[in-house]
Amino acid sequence: MSEPGRWLTWERETHALAQTSLHYASNEYERQRAARLLDFAAEMVAAHSDLPQEATRAAFTAQPGCVTPKVDVRGAVFRGDSLLIVQEAMDGGWTLPGGWATVFH
Repeated sequence: MSEPGRWLTWERETHALAQTSLHYASNEYERQRAARLLDFAAEMVAAHSDLPQEATRAAFTAQPGCVTPKVDVRGAVFRGDSLLIVQEAMDGGWTLPGGWATVFH
């Protein structure tokens, strides 16, 4: 018997592997296999929570692409006594200029 919550570790790893595989898939077979793994990860969540499988699957694909740590980078830009701020497209809030950092290898 596995320790409580161990399923969540398995689900997260399955989800990350599937999403990364989907990002790098070069043919239909690889895309179908990655999509099935995403379905399987969503099934794991649904089996151990009150979340519906369809909603979980939709959340998994909300941020497509290779799974990487999400690191936000911001920078302060001054000109004299003025500070540059920008308006966020998503919520209209004001912030320092920046965005997600990307890992290049």
